[in-house]
Amino acid sequence: MTRVALLERLKELQGMPKFQKRDICTVSAFLPMDALAKHVALCEEAVGVKPDATQRQPNGYPSAC
Repeated sequence: MTRVALLERLKELQGMPKFQKRDICTVSAFLPMDALAKHVALCEEAVGVKPDATQRQPNGYPSAC
């Protein structure tokens, strides 16, 4: 998954009721790619959304392409 795709996913998660009063996007400006992927995954887990396993590498992080 590209950085842009991760940021789009984070923006979708920001709109969910659990995160509407919290800013989960600003931190993405300085996170490296692997940390951003983990941040998105943790936010998905927090709202009960299952991450898309088809786009994950064996190490658990999304692919760069």
